Amino acid sequence: MATAIDLGPYALPIELREQSPQAVLLETVGLDQRQQEKVIERFNHDRNEGYQEFISRCTDFEAEIAKETGAKHFTYGELEENDEDLKKLRGWLDKICKLDFYSAPLARDATAHLERCEILLDTYARKVFAAQEENRTGQSETESE
Repeated sequence: MATAIDLGPYALPIELREQSPQAVLLETVGLDQRQQEKVIERFNHDRNEGYQEFISRCTDFEAEIAKETGAKHFTYGELEENDEDLKKLRGWLDKICKLDFYSAPLARDATAHLERCEILLDTYARKVFAAQEENRTGQSETESE
């Protein structure tokens, strides 16, 4: 039986502990202030790369919504597809943030981009529901004539 070690915020969820995972936890500490700054710089550089790619995908998402809106393509299928894309973006940002130990500079920009995507999708969804309602009531009126 393994000895339990209190890892505080690094504690594993019960289901993982029951599966007996193996892991090594390391604490990164620079030898001096300059080395510590290099460690932080490296972590932030890596996270910023992730945030930059994420922001690029958000821009693609925004362009897709603009394209569908411009084409007046207000269907439930398109809404569902875009909703799935937004869920993927949320999950991706969550994964990047979990690795962002030193608050990389692009974190706020990435979060702001995700918020814009959420607002755009909400606006698009309202247009889809309005268009579908208009189609439904328009068909009802045509059928009753």
